[in-house]
Parts: sequence; structure tokens; C-alpha cells
Amino acid sequence: MINVKLNLSVALLSVSMLAHSQSSIKLTDPPTEITINKHIYGHFAEHLGRCIYDGFYVGEANDSIAHTNGVRNDVVEALKKLQIPNLRWPGGCFADTYHWKDGIGPKEGRPSIVNNWWGGVTEDNSFGTHDFLNMCELLETEPYLAGNVGSGEVQELADWVQYVNFAGESPMSDLRRENGREKPWNVRFWGVGNEAWGCGGNMTAEYYSDIYRKYATFMADWDNSGGLYRIASGANSADYHWTETLMKNIPNHLMKGVALHHYAVINWNKKGSSTKFSDEDYFKTMKSAWFMNELVEKHSAIMDKYDPKGRVDLVVDEWGGWYEVEPETNPGFLYQQNTMRDAMIAGMTLNIFNNHAKRVKMANLAQTINVLQAVILTKGKDMLVTPTYHVMEMYKVHQDAQLIPIELQSDSYKYGDEELPAISASASKDKQGKVHISVVNIDPKGNRKVSLDLGSIKAKSLTGRILTAENLREHNTFEQPNTVFPTEYKGAKMKDNRIDIEIPAHSVIVLELI
Repeated sequence: MINVKLNLSVALLSVSMLAHSQSSIKLTDPPTEITINKHIYGHFAEHLGRCIYDGFYVGEANDSIAHTNGVRNDVVEALKKLQIPNLRWPGGCFADTYHWKDGIGPKEGRPSIVNNWWGGVTEDNSFGTHDFLNMCELLETEPYLAGNVGSGEVQELADWVQYVNFAGESPMSDLRRENGREKPWNVRFWGVGNEAWGCGGNMTAEYYSDIYRKYATFMADWDNSGGLYRIASGANSADYHWTETLMKNIPNHLMKGVALHHYAVINWNKKGSSTKFSDEDYFKTMKSAWFMNELVEKHSAIMDKYDPKGRVDLVVDEWGGWYEVEPETNPGFLYQQNTMRDAMIAGMTLNIFNNHAKRVKMANLAQTINVLQAVILTKGKDMLVTPTYHVMEMYKVHQDAQLIPIELQSDSYKYGDEELPAISASASKDKQGKVHISVVNIDPKGNRKVSLDLGSIKAKSLTGRILTAENLREHNTFEQPNTVFPTEYKGAKMKDNRIDIEIPAHSVIVLELI
């Protein structure tokens, strides 16, 4: 059995071998003052493959797909159902080659750009700042703009801030008005470059920390009176030196968030199929996904050292599964299918973020449409939602709810000589007093019994939903778009302050207690 104590923001993992025991979850205390920030459930839209063009945006002249100013109405409706809190744009690696002034003004006069990072395709810049920010208003979500540090200049980013945020008279706000927008959008979230250690410039942490200070200074005034939430380009997975350097060298008042990127990858040189994966591939993917728990803990510990009052947030603004592209698709477009394996990644990862909500305040699944672990796939007039979409929809009940700490003892999911916790879970209490508990069983073959102790929490009724399928490789297709879909869950029995749960193999459940 693997014992995982998840109390407030700290997860302690110890392993002991106890045969034939069932997993248990205990809600240790009444809800804490820690809120599971809704922005943990953010999304990511990069100019990559068919995410923007042919995904979100089909063009104003399209007469075969229902749209609003070129943005697909069915996509807007699906994402509003998820209550997505924020959307990151225009990248990713693309951000550090993107010059925002090329994407404003009359579309027929905009210069083209070659997307060297993703497929070498030529884009016409028809989807730019106004298009994205107006789309965010349609989606009722907050925009998260990633600024160009790699190939841009300080003045370029400062001008962008003024263009989208300044209400008074200035060269940039006047230009915005000339382009048809009187009121500013008041964008709060700003990324100062992306992956500065790699595609953002192959910088050292020491060099980037100095560059960041310069950019952050000219983006705002002395007191940051505009309330910009400036996010530093953070570490690649387990690069703890990067986080330490940024926390040590950048004053807290210049930085509100430090990013972290980690993907659940089998092998970067041989990522494997998104649908035809072996049991060994699955275990390796889950091992990489579970590594997020250690990453969050260790990066948080470094941040605690330099920021004990928690003024700076951990922002995991790229996460998800990454496999080989689908056969006969452009390798630079990163189009992959989405199976129950991806639902396992999503459920486990979101539980990790929820349980570390004291420091993790924002995250962005990569990516929204037609790229990597997408929640939506499109093909011409057709659109479908993926198993990952359904997990995000089921988990939206945790957004802005109070964290309930849990103590978890999990059975082991074993493959060969290795093992992982079979069960992950998180719990919260919303503003209406409803308690929600999300539980994931990543074991591909074994059903699990879980004993849930509610502690001091009293409940009169219990309902639940479950996402599962006959096997891990099940996925939704345009021919069969509802192969994987959540249903009512009846495998839990409540007596007094205890609930006995029977959770099938490779399943995600969310319980609601009133």
C-alpha cells in the first residue's frame, strides 16, 4: 500500500507493502482558508497546427460553419460549459517570434509570418490581438498574454500593455481606437517570455532573471497601479536551479507568478502512439504524470524559502500528455487523439494541483483544440469533445471552492518491479456548502474499494458521476463522438459519516454531498 498524506499544501509520500488492504480517504478537518483558485483550470491556445486557424477561428467569410466574427459558435458553447477561467495566447514557442503590431489593423494589410516552430507554415495574421481579446469576451474568460522577449524588445511589450490596457490619451491607446476598440480590455495576466531556457532564447537562469527585471520594470509604473499579474518564464520540469535563481534574483514586487512546464511523456525521442499503446507505455505515462506531485512540492519548497508569505504563485502554464502525431498528419502540428489514458492524466494532475492550492494558483492544459491533450477536436463542420474535456467539466465544481485536506492511503498499481498509487483524490467545499470529492483509479485492470471517512462533515444526500470505458484506449471519433461520456455513478454507499466506494479500473468519479 502507498500512503499519501495530503494536508494543506504539503503531500508526504511513503511506501509500505501491506497486502490485501483497501484504499482509504479521510477528510481530516473542516475546510481551510485555502481556496482552490479557479485559474488552476486554465487553457492554452498557441498558434500551432490547427489550434487557432481551423480550430477556434474559421474566418469571417466562412458560410458553412456558424461563427461570431470568425470564431466557431460550437467551440464557444463547449468552452463556456467548462467555465474556463483563463486562456493563454499566442504561445508557447510561437510567442517569442510574434510581433503583435503585425496582427492589428485592416486584415488585408497585415504582413504574413512563417511559423518556424510548428510546421513551417505561412500565417496571414488574420487572427490577432483584437480577435483574441474579443473572443475571450465571448468565452467570458480572462486572457493571458505571453509577451515576446526572445526576439522582441522592451518597448514592444510596453506598447502592447498600453495598447490593450490604457484608457487615456496615448499613442498606443489612440491606435487601438483607430482600429475600432474604444475601451481597453484591461488584461491582467502577462507572461514575460516563454521557456527562456529553450525556444525562448536558450538563456541561463541568471541572464533571464536580469532580462525579466528589465521587462517587468517598463511594463508598469512604480506601484504597478494597473495591477498586472506578471509571470516569469519558469523551469523545465525538474530544473530546480532555475526556480531558485529567479526567486533569489527577482524582487517579489516585480513578479506575481513563476511558471513551470511538465509533460507526461514516455520518451522524448519515441513518444509512442496516442491510441495504440502498450501496458508498459501506459505505466510510464502515469509515472511521468505522477512526477508532477514531486515537482510541485520541490519547486514550492524553494519558493517558500525566498517567499515565506506566499506572495508569488506557482503557475503550471503547460501540462498534459504528449505522444506521436496521428498518422498522415503534419508532424509539426502535434495533432493526437485523446483516450481514457488522457482522462487519467487530467484527473490525477488536477487532484495534485487542488491539494497544493496554497502555492499553485494557476495552470494551463496544453492545448485547447486539435493540439496535444486537447479538450476539443474539429474536422470541417464537425466538432467533438474528448475524455479530457469531460474530466475538466466534472472537476469544475472545485473552482474557487475551499480546499478540504485529506489523508489518503492508496493501494499500489504495479507494473514489473515498479509501483504507483492506484488512487488519487481531492476534496473541496463550495460557497453553497456542497462538498465535492474527486477520486481517480489509474489501475488499468483492477477495480478498487475505497473507504471514505467524512470526519466532522455531515451530509444528508450523496450523488455522483463517473467517467470510464471498456478499455483505456477508448476515445471519441467524429463517427462515434460519444463513446466516452460521463454517466451517473451508483457505486457509493453512505452510512453515518462513512462512504464505501467501488471504483472501476481506469475511472474518474466526482461525488457531491449535500
